[in-house]
Amino acid sequence: MHLDGQAAIVTGGGSGLGAATAQRLARAGCRVAVLDINAQAAAASAQRIGGIGIACDVADAASAEAAVARAREAHGPARLLVNCAGVGTAGRIVGRDGPMPLAVFERVIRINLIGSFNLLRLAAADMGTLDPLDGGERGVIVNTASIAAYEGQVGQAAYAASKAGVIGLTLPAARELARVGVRVVTIAPGLFHTPMVEGLPAEAQQSLADSIPFPQRLGAPEEYAALVEHIVANRFLNGETIRLDGALRMPPR
Repeated sequence: MHLDGQAAIVTGGGSGLGAATAQRLARAGCRVAVLDINAQAAAASAQRIGGIGIACDVADAASAEAAVARAREAHGPARLLVNCAGVGTAGRIVGRDGPMPLAVFERVIRINLIGSFNLLRLAAADMGTLDPLDGGERGVIVNTASIAAYEGQVGQAAYAASKAGVIGLTLPAARELARVGVRVVTIAPGLFHTPMVEGLPAEAQQSLADSIPFPQRLGAPEEYAALVEHIVANRFLNGETIRLDGALRMPPR
């Protein structure tokens, strides 16, 4: 699918991977709706790229439906959805104060997994109404998982489970939506320069970078965005999860 002139939605677009993706898509000619739970961050990101910023809680059905409706009104039904919204709350299953509160686990699952499905279902419904492009394609959905889905560390039970769910969603969604010409692909990033990592001390960031085989540095959000652009352009990519991690395999701790 060619990006020029297409309507796109990017969740978590106020910062990190989402902001870099929104910027790259806008440079490629997309009309981008930036969705973020932080309304100010969404507006600022959208202003930088000439898009529209929309406050959205991806884990809430009504909020997501309203946000997609606003994006549709501004740009028409989206042919591209990129789900970047997520949280990385850490916590042991049984810590010093006892078992993890169930609400903590549930919140991570709701935002990372249910939030991804929430936007996927809404975007897919819109994409199915569009006229097909070359080869019968109507749209592309890119979800964000994590290598923690494969090698979750101690303290990442909720995060790893949520991202493993996103990976598990990929193939059945791609198979179902194939009938209307919508592709579904997931990216599983490793360690990237994102707000989650940038909040760590410099020594901790360097230690993380040193653990990556090659290139021995943290990933740049622009590299994630470049992969999104390639997924959109390469019509034979479908139903797959792509690791983007510099050959990193996470240790237990």
